[in-house]
Amino acid sequence: MNNTSEQYNAVIKICKDIFLKKNADYGPSWRVLRPSSLTDQIFIKAQRIRTIEQKGESRIEEDITQEFIGIVNYCIITLIQLELPSATGAESIEVENIESLYDKHAQKAKALMEMKNHDYGEAWRDMRVSTFTDMMLMRVLRIRQIENNQGKTLASEGVEANYYDMINYAVFALIHLK
Repeated sequence: MNNTSEQYNAVIKICKDIFLKKNADYGPSWRVLRPSSLTDQIFIKAQRIRTIEQKGESRIEEDITQEFIGIVNYCIITLIQLELPSATGAESIEVENIESLYDKHAQKAKALMEMKNHDYGEAWRDMRVSTFTDMMLMRVLRIRQIENNQGKTLASEGVEANYYDMINYAVFALIHLK
């Protein structure tokens, strides 16, 4: 299967399945996290991937595939958090609403990927997984700077665009790793 749309959908299906299962296990406990805390969670996952790539080994049994899936899910969680009013963690969200919000942001990321893929001619297929890791780390650092500036930017697209880019980089990495 070399069809980008089908491969993309297959990866998102895996990510969403894990997201929904963890939501069934833990409930919407993630609602208590501030966007800046979620950014740090994404940083930790991307940094672990980079460390494993550089050292060539992992001492924890979870491989980098799980970390890329985590990045997709944390990015979507962050986009949901940015959309919803702040929560203390006690608020509940119906599974149907969570799934709908997840799908909305996954579809928006895919639409962005399709537009960029058209213009760039699927250049991502010739990129290394390590480059996707570096690009995600750069995006996290950009987001942190924007957060430190209270969301004010002079010339950038803002935090949401960076989260969507990270979703797409993680999906590309997962396609490469299959």
